[in-house]
Amino acid sequence: MLMVPPTVRVFLATAPCDMRRSFDGLAALVQEQLGEDPFAGGLFIFRNRRGDRIKALFWDGQGYCLFYKRMERGTFVFPKPQAGKVSISVQQLALLLEGLDWQRLPARRALKVQAAA
Repeated sequence: MLMVPPTVRVFLATAPCDMRRSFDGLAALVQEQLGEDPFAGGLFIFRNRRGDRIKALFWDGQGYCLFYKRMERGTFVFPKPQAGKVSISVQQLALLLEGLDWQRLPARRALKVQAAA
């Protein structure tokens, strides 16, 4: 399980990438395609074409960390490729890593909060 502090900014690269890329190749994608600084402490999530594999890149202050996950069945839920990059919360990331539809989280939580108030 990947433990991510709630203050970390999480970005999804919506276009599929070559999963053969490693630390430096993914860091270059962060700069060139996402327009972000890979050393700024963000967590960057990349997917393959089929959507059954993801890689996460994170700079911890001393070096890059790389997380790789492959789904045995099913695929990860990602937004459409034309979006470029999408920022999500750490809670949505946890759902994504479990293979669940994280895009439904904000609407459901908002309804529960309104009903309780």
